[in-house]
Formats: sequence, C-alpha cells, structure tokens
Amino acid sequence: MNSPKILIIDDEPQIRKLLQISLESNDYKVLQAATGKEGLIVSANHPPDLILLDIGLPDKSGHLILKALREWYNQPIIILSVQDNEADIVSALDNGATDYLTKPFRTGELLARIRAAIRKNQNTQNDTVVNAGNLSIDYIARTVKINDEIINLTSTEYSLLALLTKNEGKVLTHQYILKEVWGHSFQSQTQYLRVFIGTLRKKIEDNPNNPKHIITESGIGYRFQ
Repeated sequence: MNSPKILIIDDEPQIRKLLQISLESNDYKVLQAATGKEGLIVSANHPPDLILLDIGLPDKSGHLILKALREWYNQPIIILSVQDNEADIVSALDNGATDYLTKPFRTGELLARIRAAIRKNQNTQNDTVVNAGNLSIDYIARTVKINDEIINLTSTEYSLLALLTKNEGKVLTHQYILKEVWGHSFQSQTQYLRVFIGTLRKKIEDNPNNPKHIITESGIGYRFQ
C-alpha cells in the first residue's frame, strides 16, 4: 500500500521541520510550501492525500487559500493555527476545513486526527450502512437500530443523525447543521438545534449526559464519533 502524501503549508521553517520529522517517522510522504501561492501550485502539481494548512500565511490569508483549494480539492484539510478564537475556527470549518488544531499542539493528537481524516476519506461514498458500536444506520431504508432493534426517530431527527454520521469525525458548525437540515432561514436558531441534539442523544446514547457518539464542540458545533 502506498504511503499517504501530506502537504504542509506553513511559513515557519521550525514547524515544517517538526512536522516533517513526525510524519516521515510514521510512514507519510511529505511535501512543503512556505506561502499560500506556493501551496496552491504544489497541491495542483502533486495532489496530496491531506493538507495541513496554517491560517497566518505571509502572502494570503489561509482562509482564502482554503476557499481556493475547496474549488477543486476534495481530500481532508486540517487547519493548524495560533488563532484560537471562535470566529476563525467557525469560518474555517464553514469554508470546508476537515478539522482545526491550535498551536502549540501535541504531536500524538495531530497524528490521530490525520489517521481519522484519511481513514474516513478512504471509505466509499456509496456505503449504505454505517455501524458505530451498537448503533447502526441504514441510509437506504432510513432506519436506525440499537443492538439490532429499530428505534423510532422523527424525520428531522433522522436527517440530523444522517448528516452527522456521514461527516463522522468532522466538526460541523451550528450554522452548517441548521442550514443543511432546516434551511437558510434557521441558521441563527442554535437553541432549536440544541433541543433536537438533546432528544436525539436520549434515543441513541447509553448515557445522554456523557455522550460517546454526538460530541459537543463548545461554541462551535458538534462532531460524531
């Protein structure tokens, strides 16, 4: 099996060197770019399996590079940035980032996020059944089972769960979920979403107060795992 190829777009030589050593020691091939423009050229000429993208680039904002990449690139993009404010994180996720880690980060956590993103991306888009522990979702039959017994979900609850599971491992922002499930006019109704997440957790989680599937990303959104 070919080693996954990862492109690092970051203007800090020390960060690129650290990442290169960590990635190559875990059997990844590494490409590097020090500017947004260079990153776009490298990614186009040598399409990687995943991109690590810094937001604070010297020539163009990483947010603009992310948007430009998402016009054609459909593989995972993980943001690495010193910016940890909610607005930057939400903007990146809304613009197509797969994940977001703030600097300084733990190498072990980054490697785990990379593995999860690549593994998820390698799954076929035509999978009709997803299993997560004792939970099973059949997208064709629109049924959800726990321990092989069908549980009753409303149409909205099913749509919400299907959206989360089809984006397993990815943080979905409040606004994105509301737009996808309820429509553009509901994008500000975060309390509305919170209520539905609560009822859904009661139906699929062993302990709704300590969920293991629908994880809250405080102030940002939700992640299914």
